[in-house]
Amino acid sequence: MKLKTALGATAAIAAMALSLTACAQSSTEGGSAADSGAKTVRVFISGDTNIQSVWEKDLAPAFEKANPGYKVQVTIDLHGEHDAQTLAKLTSSVEQKKDPGFDLVDAGFIPKASAANLLVPVDSTKVPSLANIPSDVVKAGGSGGIPYRGSSVLLAYDTKAVPTPPKTLDQLLAWIKANPGKFTYNSPKSGGSGASFVATVLDKYVPADARQKMTVGYDKSLESYWDQGFAELKGLNQYVYQKGVYPNGNQQTLALLSSGQISMAPVWSDQFTTGVANGSIPSTVKAEQISDPSFTGGAAYLGVPSNSPNAEAALKLAEFVLQPAQQAMIVKDISGYPAISLDKLPKDLQDKFANADTNNLRKGYFDQMSKDLNNLWDQKVPGQ
Repeated sequence: MKLKTALGATAAIAAMALSLTACAQSSTEGGSAADSGAKTVRVFISGDTNIQSVWEKDLAPAFEKANPGYKVQVTIDLHGEHDAQTLAKLTSSVEQKKDPGFDLVDAGFIPKASAANLLVPVDSTKVPSLANIPSDVVKAGGSGGIPYRGSSVLLAYDTKAVPTPPKTLDQLLAWIKANPGKFTYNSPKSGGSGASFVATVLDKYVPADARQKMTVGYDKSLESYWDQGFAELKGLNQYVYQKGVYPNGNQQTLALLSSGQISMAPVWSDQFTTGVANGSIPSTVKAEQISDPSFTGGAAYLGVPSNSPNAEAALKLAEFVLQPAQQAMIVKDISGYPAISLDKLPKDLQDKFANADTNNLRKGYFDQMSKDLNNLWDQKVPGQ
């Protein structure tokens, strides 16, 4: 689990696009669009296994059952490790007017793809249920982004070792130093919970106006504000699990916490709640939000490539996912925050998310700013 420095990309865009097919993991059997017919929707996921599961076990089968003649084919790039290649492939396919190989994308880079005019513009005339989502949330995804769930990062802790958890970021940092080896976070490139912890520490030293700019666009000159935060993170190495072991991915962090090897860690709200429900996380482990500042969170977006040969079917699937029954699946199965208004959900689920509004979650950095953050963390933090 020691962090290893990733090799720099040296291949041309065309080569990266070709390699993506080999790197991505096909998770649902099925042929190509040409083999399966025009009503096959190829869903590409950049994320974790819990998102793969809700698509494969719930959303895709429900859509196929409700729409005879339609098929859903799911492919995943685990942890979004090849997002740059995926985006390059999409860009190249749009420029060359070729099939990108997928029809509906579930990925963190959707706002960036939307800003580059790579996605079908959407509004409530194309996806009617967008009218049931806060306008600011829709706007944050760009003209082509379709918000369909939300989540936030929380601080999880083992109550047997931590009866009174830290309430603020400063208290958390003090606790880490006072309890060597009992805390860790996954490397930011491998998962969003670790990335959120890193960004939150960096934000201690970023002026509010600069941070606002860094959440909506790319300005490399503002990254100098991160220097103090990276120095603080490097200073934590000696206090982190095994003096600097950073897990590879959100799930490995949860595994360390669940096995008692650590007592505290940042975790995704949906993965944590799912783990408690299925018993993989002990009942003695709890989670709550910190303040001053809180960890980050927000909506997850779908997008339809502008050159998809199955755009109409993809939009039909996106609208289906935003219906109350499917939003309830997301709430129940991965504890995702619903994208649509709570009053549209079944009554038994409304109370669970009464205080969960993706419009009020502290937003993370703009996609390219996050990529720079990940690379700078690799360079500045691990090691003595």
